[in-house]
Amino acid sequence: MAVIRSLSPGRVPCPTPRREAVQDMTAVQGSAVGIPTDDGTADAYLAHPGDGGPHPAVLLYMDAFGLRPQLRSMADRLAGAGYTVLVPNLFHRHGPAPATELPDFIDPGARPEIFERLRPVMASLTAELAMRDAGAYLRWLADCPAAADGPVALTGYCMGARLALLTAGACPERVAAAAGFHGGQLAPDAPDSPHLVAPRITAELYFGHADDDPSLPPEQIERLENALTEAGVRHRCEVYAGARHGFTQADTAAYDRDGDERHWTALLDLLKRTF
Repeated sequence: MAVIRSLSPGRVPCPTPRREAVQDMTAVQGSAVGIPTDDGTADAYLAHPGDGGPHPAVLLYMDAFGLRPQLRSMADRLAGAGYTVLVPNLFHRHGPAPATELPDFIDPGARPEIFERLRPVMASLTAELAMRDAGAYLRWLADCPAAADGPVALTGYCMGARLALLTAGACPERVAAAAGFHGGQLAPDAPDSPHLVAPRITAELYFGHADDDPSLPPEQIERLENALTEAGVRHRCEVYAGARHGFTQADTAAYDRDGDERHWTALLDLLKRTF
């Protein structure tokens, strides 16, 4: 798959796909874009097929490590399958990505120091702020020439899985499908738990849970499943046996190739059913 990227960080509107650049559906164009929000401009990465036409849109919610080459690569793979993919920097209030310096490969020894720096940044992104931003991202996609008219799909990783669930409940008229992988804190016993939005969801959902994940213990998995079932939400939840939290992220020691490929199969199947 050929990828043409323009990563200048300029705050620009959604670029119109250039017909002359690539005609093959498997070729991808990627560019840095800026998304206006109530609290400034969010830097983001946009990837789409290079054939010049609009394609179904996917909003990709990052993990805690944020917008970086690994997530751009994932967006490119989705775009190569025929989708227009937007990956916003959810921590934009703290400046352009990355929110903290990251090594090329994140091993277990590096994680404690990284999370010590990221923890206050993560805590500052409240559900209220995240959903306000979600509205901005969805409005931007609605105006983007590379995105087809109609509802979008969501996919989220780690903390992004929680935001995908919340967005599906906050914007049911705009979200046709949502997926989450190795998500954490999806259904705590708390009055503001993400699973409580289930009655408002109209999208089809898919969750691929990590195995033996401290951030998503068995009681939360059961609580999420029960809430979705009782609300009549079309969904499927699976635990990926042997796959640790972070199994889709190839730039970390948690990466699991089998789990990652299973995730791609499940995600692309969901998108095919949706669009």
